[in-house]
Amino acid sequence: MNFSTIDFMIFGAYCLLILGVGLYASRDKKGHTKNTEDYFLASKSLPWWAVGASLIAANISAEQFIGMSGSGFAIGLAIASYEWMAALILIIVGKYFLPIFIEKGLYTIPEFERSVFQLN
Repeated sequence: MNFSTIDFMIFGAYCLLILGVGLYASRDKKGHTKNTEDYFLASKSLPWWAVGASLIAANISAEQFIGMSGSGFAIGLAIASYEWMAALILIIVGKYFLPIFIEKGLYTIPEFERSVFQLN
């Protein structure tokens, strides 16, 4: 498989577009120093649907695109029940656990475990 000049131009344009969107989205107000809340919680500025979409997108990997597709072809659609349940659980996590995280000022699961089990 050989790449032509147009292929490299499209790839380069795509990389520049992604870099531009990332730089635009990460720009900040003058004088504001970013902290862990900004990084882990997006400054608490995202709507519920963006958080939910992020949870679902983080759950998708090459295993879903390649492995689950092959298994689905070989043994049928029942293989997808695992991922349907994962989507349901992610919705429950977003609906019930996320407000607890925000209320307690927690950013990560280990912090949540520490607060629940009173660990050091």
